[in-house]
Amino acid sequence: MVEEKKKAMPHNVILEDRKRLSVSGVTDIDSFDEQTVALFCDSGELVIHGQGLHINRIDVDTGELNLEGESIDGLSYTDNHPMHGGFFSKLFR
Repeated sequence: MVEEKKKAMPHNVILEDRKRLSVSGVTDIDSFDEQTVALFCDSGELVIHGQGLHINRIDVDTGELNLEGESIDGLSYTDNHPMHGGFFSKLFR
């Protein structure tokens, strides 16, 4: 059996007025609440910190995520990659 390598999606982050964030290239979401959203992209894990955060739209086919909040206070990357899948892999079992 020949395994096809999944093509890496382009990863972009657009922050508007520290209240709206658009992220492309999302492969999975690890966790989310009103203060923190942790998601995975091909370049590692992206953690978004803020107040009153909520996800408006997630498209798992295109890897796009839109979220809003009272304030987005920080974005940080780590080199962690999902080991066993994240939120959406558990949700769609």
